[in-house]
Amino acid sequence: MPLIYLATPYSHSDPDVKQRRFDAVNRAAASLMRRGWHVYSPISHSHPIALAGDLPGDWEYWERYDREILRMCARVIVLRQDGWRESTGVTAEMEIAAELGLPVAFMDPEPPA
Repeated sequence: MPLIYLATPYSHSDPDVKQRRFDAVNRAAASLMRRGWHVYSPISHSHPIALAGDLPGDWEYWERYDREILRMCARVIVLRQDGWRESTGVTAEMEIAAELGLPVAFMDPEPPA
């Protein structure tokens, strides 16, 4: 099963919005994984590391890392949370996917349990 890159907006001035975005992408990743997909979510995987290591949370810091992961993926799925169209990171991830010839699909968030 190929690796799926799950993109979503994350950065926001309100910490509660960031947390809601983090929770939503984790639910989406779990949903895809229950269906048998192998998923890499840069937010799910990097948010806890950034917090534990006091690392920056902006695209400028994570771009090189995420670009390398995208090279290993077969497709990108964009979680359409509020702000996805305006997100610097999501926009860049979609551009990189196009450069690499990766298909991009879209997914709506699941409501919280």
